[in-house]
Amino acid sequence: MSETVLLENRGSVAIMTLNRPEAMNAMNPEMLDTMFRVAQKAAEDPAVRCLVITGNGRAFSAGGDVKAMASGNSSGGGGRSVLSGVEALRQQEEVSRLLAEMPKPTICAVNGVAAGAGLSVALAADLRIASDQSRYTTAFAKVGFSGDFGGTWLLQRLVGPLKARELYFLSDVLDANQALGLGLVSKVVPHDTLMDEAMALAERLAAGPTLAFGRIKDNFNFGATHTFAETLQKEAENMIASGKTQDHLNAARAFVEKTTPVFEGR
Repeated sequence: MSETVLLENRGSVAIMTLNRPEAMNAMNPEMLDTMFRVAQKAAEDPAVRCLVITGNGRAFSAGGDVKAMASGNSSGGGGRSVLSGVEALRQQEEVSRLLAEMPKPTICAVNGVAAGAGLSVALAADLRIASDQSRYTTAFAKVGFSGDFGGTWLLQRLVGPLKARELYFLSDVLDANQALGLGLVSKVVPHDTLMDEAMALAERLAAGPTLAFGRIKDNFNFGATHTFAETLQKEAENMIASGKTQDHLNAARAFVEKTTPVFEGR
């Protein structure tokens, strides 16, 4: 597998690291294809109970590799038909869907610049912890692009449609505290403690009821595009299914006995 994306397992937590620091982790086709395969591997591994994604160097990701695009050496090059270009991009975008939908918690540790597709991918994670040195911009309009990797769908649900359109049209750069104020990130920490903070949260989640977490994610994702009544039905289905797990039975017994529950993911 390409070294543009690294995967490390620490107990039940997997860490996916974007690894083109010399290019601010700009996403070329090799990296994009590898991101999907690495995320898929983490999603399918039953030993992984939480996934952390971060970047190596001073950026999380500066987005698409514009230099490669300008030279025609990317999936956006002029020689590709519109249909084949859409198909290739749509496959690469699956990394965002996996982060948003895999039935286990996902955390983005935003270590630096998150721009364009890099921001979109970061927004696809369930939770985001930000370095105080991190910066955020949609960036697409600055290079004549409309946006991909789910950013428009995700951003308007986080900050509202009016602010999301402003951020896409104007491509303003937000610092970490501005991102926190808008609800783009859940916590800002000193840069040197970022991975310690992210791992502490990941380990807490990994020790929790991961089957229930997966169904919680299912409820949120379903509710984003369905009616209240339909979502009540989905919640009822997931609630009853959760109640049949060994995790629930263990936790209910621990509650009665006033002991700490142990969740095994079954």
